[in-house]
Amino acid sequence: MIIDVPEGRDPIEYVWGEMVPGIGTAASQFALAVYSHSTLGLREFEAARLRIAQINGCLFCQDWRTERDGVKVEEEFAEAVTDWRTTDLFDERTRLAAEYADRYALDHHNLDDEFWTRMLAHYTQAEAVELTMCLGSWLGFGRLNHVFGLDAVCVLPSHLENR
Repeated sequence: MIIDVPEGRDPIEYVWGEMVPGIGTAASQFALAVYSHSTLGLREFEAARLRIAQINGCLFCQDWRTERDGVKVEEEFAEAVTDWRTTDLFDERTRLAAEYADRYALDHHNLDDEFWTRMLAHYTQAEAVELTMCLGSWLGFGRLNHVFGLDAVCVLPSHLENR
């Protein structure tokens, strides 16, 4: 970790809540809102989230599995996300979520009409906007955590009891 955190302080709470409180607190609330208020199905949510985690290299995000109503994606899901182009574990919405995450993070200038035609055949415009907001959160905040080395100690505040 390259940020100096005072002795005995939680690195995530310190960096996200105290170092820049006017921004960090709002960023934290946005990051949590993505998990608390998403209407996307678990599989497409996790396909997009895991693809961004893989691209960012965020250790915590790659290990994390979102749980909804006691359900998580299957163990082999992360490997399927890596192979999103060819895996037979994904339906079209899940494959598109992984593709969109990949292209959003690595090639956003080439999200062309052909892609949007396919995307909007399976997602409503509101779902596409929601997924894009999720991608922005994961891309930005996962990279923040990774570049500062916080990903080795990161725990979402709403999941501290799972520590």
